[in-house]
Amino acid sequence: MFTVFSRIINYGLNGFWRNGWPSAATVAMMVLSLIVSMGLILFNVFTSSAVDSIQDKIDIAVYFKTSTPEDEILRVKQSLESFPEVKEVEYISSAQALEIFRERHKDDVTIRQAVDELNSNPLQAALNIKAHRADQYEKIDEYLKNTSISQSFAGTTYFRNKDVINRLITIITNVNRGGFVLTLMLALLAGLVVLNTVRLAIYSNREEIFVMRSVGASNALVRGPYVVEGVVSGILAVVLSVLISAPMVYIANPFFKVLIPELDLFRYFYTHIILLIGYQLIFGVVIGGLSSFIAVRRYLKN
Repeated sequence: MFTVFSRIINYGLNGFWRNGWPSAATVAMMVLSLIVSMGLILFNVFTSSAVDSIQDKIDIAVYFKTSTPEDEILRVKQSLESFPEVKEVEYISSAQALEIFRERHKDDVTIRQAVDELNSNPLQAALNIKAHRADQYEKIDEYLKNTSISQSFAGTTYFRNKDVINRLITIITNVNRGGFVLTLMLALLAGLVVLNTVRLAIYSNREEIFVMRSVGASNALVRGPYVVEGVVSGILAVVLSVLISAPMVYIANPFFKVLIPELDLFRYFYTHIILLIGYQLIFGVVIGGLSSFIAVRRYLKN
């Protein structure tokens, strides 16, 4: 068994180098597919960071009528904090709201004088609510509408922010779908290249295969080397894709940092390099090995 297995590996490696340009074309196509898949993984990291950054700036505020007692507002806050979709709830009293308003307009003399002349605080107490994800705000808004003291609300900002929230959800969904479709198309194309390369190898070695069959070689010994060629193509493509991706990520990193200062994409790349190589190996070996297996099953029938 060990002898057969070692021969399969040896014949597969020899066949890979002997095929020359077809093997190089196969590896090149697989490298392209793997670079796109690597780019998709890193782009998902970027979009996740971008979404987190944007979501930190998005919230919905519930304003209460000035007649609403503070203990009722705090009771609503407590009930919201137990809601699974809610990440954070901040209570801003009417006095705090006035201080925030003064600070925001401290350089505007007219507004500052107008506020100083008021005999009472016209600003309302509010709850600022942040969700874990953008698509959860609608559910939170529905909950607020059905709460027992909804008649105490002076209004909410959900509908004002709804278009921004929905646009964000649409962008995330479309980017993820587009990246997945592009990766799948390139993977299929790489698989077809591998399949045709194996087909050409089988055709060029048809006399050698006939001799092996004539002397009683097993199907594993005849078919195995071609599968090994596909796996070797996949492994070599993984190594090249990582070597090509590293400088590309390093060059692109400053541009991403301008958009999201807290994101260091190159640091993510080298701290997760083992995991990324693992994903690439699975992807590359599956493309190369599976395509070769399909080819030998199809073109080396008994």
